[in-house]
Amino acid sequence: MPSDLLGLQGSVNDEMQHSVEALTDVMLWVFPREKLLDLYSNYPTLAFDITWIAAREEQILDEGLTSVGRRTAMERLAYLLLTMFQRAEEVRLTKGNSIQFPFTQQHVADTLGLSLVHTNKTLQRLNATKAMRWKGRRFEILDREALAKLASYERPEPRARRPFI
Repeated sequence: MPSDLLGLQGSVNDEMQHSVEALTDVMLWVFPREKLLDLYSNYPTLAFDITWIAAREEQILDEGLTSVGRRTAMERLAYLLLTMFQRAEEVRLTKGNSIQFPFTQQHVADTLGLSLVHTNKTLQRLNATKAMRWKGRRFEILDREALAKLASYERPEPRARRPFI
């Protein structure tokens, strides 16, 4: 998503232990690791925004691990689609209640630790609830409250507006 932060979640003073692959064209801004102390010393407002984004990315990771460990396949899929949609809304990538996601069912299966066949069948069951629709890569929320209930998702209190760097 626009303004996502990659790399700070790893060791601040060492290289990342994993790779990242973009599914769409991206504009990447590389911030030299050796300038991090200068950023915090001389640009505290920007440093706070970067810290906020990094903390939010960490929270998303924690929520994803909890989802995989505690939710059924149907709940996991509903949760993932709902939260990805909400993140896209935050950066104005949605059009009304729909979005063209760049990821495939295989990406979803890999993210949720499910087989592609199980993901496809679960997606068909989720479509049948009439809470959402996924066709091709187009995702549409038809009933947000019902989708949240299917995901066993309770939206926390409204968050502070995400910094857009």
